[in-house]
Amino acid sequence: MFKPRVNRTSRLYCLEKLRQLCVAPRLRISGIAIVLLACAIALPAQTKPQRIVSTAPSITETLFALGVGDRVVGVSRFCNYPPEVQKLPKVGSYIKPDAEAIARLAPDLVILERSSNELMERLNTLHIAYIEVPHNTLEDIFAEIQLIGKAAGVPDRSAVLIARIKGSLGAIQSKAKAMPSPRVLVIVDRQQGTLNNLIAVGPNNYVNQILEIAGGTNVLAQPGLPQYPRISLEAVLRENPDVLIDISGTQETDAARRESRNATLGLWGQYKDLAAVRSGHVYAGTTDSLVVPGPRTPIAAQRLFDFVHGIGGSD
Repeated sequence: MFKPRVNRTSRLYCLEKLRQLCVAPRLRISGIAIVLLACAIALPAQTKPQRIVSTAPSITETLFALGVGDRVVGVSRFCNYPPEVQKLPKVGSYIKPDAEAIARLAPDLVILERSSNELMERLNTLHIAYIEVPHNTLEDIFAEIQLIGKAAGVPDRSAVLIARIKGSLGAIQSKAKAMPSPRVLVIVDRQQGTLNNLIAVGPNNYVNQILEIAGGTNVLAQPGLPQYPRISLEAVLRENPDVLIDISGTQETDAARRESRNATLGLWGQYKDLAAVRSGHVYAGTTDSLVVPGPRTPIAAQRLFDFVHGIGGSD
């Protein structure tokens, strides 16, 4: 069976996030970072962090969206947007940053999505300032932008970026309110080339939130379900959604996206009992903007809006 080539780094990042969903969103800031955050607004430009290490795609995208990408000296192995970050040194993954690789870059600020006691002790020993930012929900995105902006010494830019994201999301939501709200199932991962080991979007998470903004009703946003439940094909048939969105693969080229879309539609198209299949409302989302919470959230929400309301076929 044909298996399209996926952007492995983006898919692995998504998988690492899924494995950590049992950890509640939280924020921890080191003693050094507390001082940094408190003083960032008042510091003269030359004392603001000039060598920043990012340990996750959402952090990297936020730094560049805030206009401080030229200060980024290291990123995680999952970071690939904007394109210029691909040439930067890598410092491990967001779950397990490499303290030695970070130290070699001599940063004056490290931004983490999650940290271990071992890593915090190492950074403290090296007198490297760090902050940990939340990342699981839409509210976390805004908190992340605000914290990063303060730490980087550009709080005013944070406010502008947050306002722009909220404005774009509000416009999408206004359009959606004037349209029907179909029942939607979103698949975020599966065994490639098959419909086995399905992982879907449940309640209380970023994708569910932007799906609601886009006007969809998540069939798995049910009390008691985990944020990203593992489900069977039988469960999909039982829920029988009006719209099925499969974002389990992310590709880097137009040709790879076309191949992935055709393969995905072929897999789901075998199940004619599904309302989404009969009506032609099965969609393949192949851009990593759908799985990386951050400044590209409006792009992801617009893409889901197109899917939910039958406007677009693939990205």
